[in-house]
Amino acid sequence: MTIMETLYNLFAKDFRGDPFVIFYPPHLAALGIVILVNILLVRFGRGADPQTRRNIRYTIAAILIANEAAWHVWNWSVGQWTIQTMLPLHLCSVMVFASAVMLTTLNYTIYELLYFLGIAAATQALLTPDVGVYGFPHFRFFQTFISHGLIVTTAIYMTLVEGYRPYWRSLVRVLVLGNLYMIVIFGINMVLGSNYLFIARKPDTPSLIDVLGPWPWYILSLEAIAAVLCFLLYLPFAMRDRKVQAAGQALA
Repeated sequence: MTIMETLYNLFAKDFRGDPFVIFYPPHLAALGIVILVNILLVRFGRGADPQTRRNIRYTIAAILIANEAAWHVWNWSVGQWTIQTMLPLHLCSVMVFASAVMLTTLNYTIYELLYFLGIAAATQALLTPDVGVYGFPHFRFFQTFISHGLIVTTAIYMTLVEGYRPYWRSLVRVLVLGNLYMIVIFGINMVLGSNYLFIARKPDTPSLIDVLGPWPWYILSLEAIAAVLCFLLYLPFAMRDRKVQAAGQALA
């Protein structure tokens, strides 16, 4: 295979490389890199001055937008862009743009959504990525892990470096807004014949949804899992607040 053929294959619709296999070495390596990036950014960011931290935030935002734009361009170029599949209505697609806005505006309400829904959804997508047959080193492989990895990175960076944190009211607000969004998307799916949020039917690729029962009951299971995950994400802050409160009472 010539250099041009190799480069073409990295972006080809009919990829001729090894297909993606969950938890095989390329998948584990990608997960390891995501973890390493988070550790390094937090360690570096905590010791950085405000201007450097701002540059880090803007760089992450730029990568998120460029990566998402490349994803749409690629789908258009291979004839896969349709209104039923490519509108930015899936939760992680929304979180990509929300992350970019929050990183540049420091909007706290968006942070709440990103911390709970972004981490929960993107982590699941990292563990069971929807990449089809596109294994390493195809463009789709890199695009998936960059997108979802940086959603998680954004929430962690804003929490551990910029000092943002959720509160109990944040958890309640996010769960309410999440359900309202799902109702809106259900209506859009009915009109377009789409499957945004995977609430019209199960996704074609293996995922957690496969073990949650038939439609529509798996939606209720997803609701319960989302609530539990959001509570677990809030638990460290609840425990710390309780510890601080107990210490204050002891000194009183």
